[in-house]
Amino acid sequence: MEPPLFVRIALSALALLSLGATKPEPRAAASKDIAAACGTRDGWSEPAPPAHIHGKSWYVGTCGITVVLVETRAGLVLIDTGPKDAAPHVLKNIRALGFDPRRIKWLLMTHEHFDHVGGMAAIQRATGAKLVVSPGAEVAMRSGKAVPEDPQAALLAKYPMPPARVDRVLRGGGSLTVGETRFTMHANPTHSPGSASWTWQSCDAGKCLTIAYADSVNTISSDDYRFTAHPERIDAARAGLRTIEALPCDLLLTPHPGGSDLLERLSGNAPLTYQRACVAYAAGGSDRLAKRLDREAQGQ
Repeated sequence: MEPPLFVRIALSALALLSLGATKPEPRAAASKDIAAACGTRDGWSEPAPPAHIHGKSWYVGTCGITVVLVETRAGLVLIDTGPKDAAPHVLKNIRALGFDPRRIKWLLMTHEHFDHVGGMAAIQRATGAKLVVSPGAEVAMRSGKAVPEDPQAALLAKYPMPPARVDRVLRGGGSLTVGETRFTMHANPTHSPGSASWTWQSCDAGKCLTIAYADSVNTISSDDYRFTAHPERIDAARAGLRTIEALPCDLLLTPHPGGSDLLERLSGNAPLTYQRACVAYAAGGSDRLAKRLDREAQGQ
């Protein structure tokens, strides 16, 4: 006889709780002190060991670029790749943790610059995974070239990326569910037209957090670019900062680990989580944008 409905609901709830309470499988290769391993090295392609972030999320990037691997029951998800020459190191880190890169089913990204996704085409070839992008990043990822609207376009023209295959375009607020994990994309075109942040829930021994991989809040540009000549870009940057400020954000990750003392936090030298992390991160970007606009107004 089938148990009553309320019993079945209770059993399902218990099953979900037990799933969240399950500790991730230990990974011997994960560094306990990635900050010490990198030391003063912060180059985009400087090798770093893999490290545990929280739950089933892992740091597999370099000393200067964050790359995140997330385990799910339906395969692996990789966010960003680092520059082209870092792709072999990222794959090595994934293997060192005991994962087969061919289990990567989806590739996500923050923004369409060579230092963060220049290795995307190589990772696609190695894994066969599908790439998800924001609408603002689609053209650049397909062509390997920055769009003219990007404040760094003149600089980025010197560093073209191998074109990548785009499999899905996801608008801000949209989500991708892989196994038990839902990744929500938040478009925030502060740093580039295609900038996006990602949030997902991570559970470890019954403690669940929302991880926010928040994209860059820096409004930098090529030497001859003036934001004051492009009011639409200022509006987009400010809107992006508001989006980051409002993210659900228990545990902040940033594309450059130095942007949030990430390696120190992963090493236990600073609190892994702290209140209003995304608010403070966005405020720093807002302050730098205001100073940039003041300098331009003064003709500097």
